[in-house]
Amino acid sequence: MTKTAILFPGQGSQEKGMGKDVAEHSDSALNLWKLAERESGLPLREIYWDGEAADMADTRALQPALTVVNLSLWMLVKDKVSPTATAGHSLGEFASLGAAGVLSMEDAVRAVTLRGKLMAEAGQEGHGMAAVVKLPQNQVEEIVDKAAKQATKELKIANYNSPAQFVISGEKEALDCADVLVKEAKGRAIRLAVSGAFHSPLIQEAADEFASFLDGLAWNAPNFPIFHNATALPEPDPAAIMKIMQRQMTSSVLWIQALQAMWATGIRDFTEVGPKGVLFKMLKPNLNSMEEAWTGSTIGNMKQAEAL
Repeated sequence: MTKTAILFPGQGSQEKGMGKDVAEHSDSALNLWKLAERESGLPLREIYWDGEAADMADTRALQPALTVVNLSLWMLVKDKVSPTATAGHSLGEFASLGAAGVLSMEDAVRAVTLRGKLMAEAGQEGHGMAAVVKLPQNQVEEIVDKAAKQATKELKIANYNSPAQFVISGEKEALDCADVLVKEAKGRAIRLAVSGAFHSPLIQEAADEFASFLDGLAWNAPNFPIFHNATALPEPDPAAIMKIMQRQMTSSVLWIQALQAMWATGIRDFTEVGPKGVLFKMLKPNLNSMEEAWTGSTIGNMKQAEAL
């Protein structure tokens, strides 16, 4: 029997109309939307079903809304699949926690609502992020170290997305240095439209407040392994999972490493549950070098969930 991993996307996977078809046919999904709206104080259905792209990109709205969509789709398919493991990309990790029963779905939504608020407030002028493409990991790591030293400012790799796509996070002076070094190395650096240096120590104050909130939630042992962003490994102990998630906001997203670790356990099928198919598109550059065949699919709406 093929071993399957369920993948949940994070920020950047939002799209207009996401989750509407599920909410119109599922009271449980609609109730999650209503909970997220109460917790955030924002008209999330109006924003994501009828709004504009700029409003949909606001992390205060995006984090609860996308998590609701991910979990709504999971509720549609959970009785049709038998996952060997799960992983979520950055924000998507909280959907993994809900899917695996580590947190209740309601607590997962409450957590990401606060996370989105804190990350929005943590944004500072002079902090930012950039995607670096067309360069291998060792070269990007060397550039980050060199740029941080040249600028004497904070800079780190925030996301290890694929062998030729990384996201760096830090202070403007270091990012400027990295831009020059990336260009010299024949790569490309693309500044991201974000207000902060996420997945870096520069948002430690927000991470500390979030950690206190997480400490008050009920944590359970996972029903199936979660390959965590911060470690790229599963953890069976709920108390240890909480500690991992308390540092997730400032830790790098080890997505390449998590996919490799899942592969090492024998997983050969990867199903993305969430809109837009961003993680599905990232499977090819991560897995095509493997010696064995793999399969991938995406479930981003009710029609695809029903066809499973």
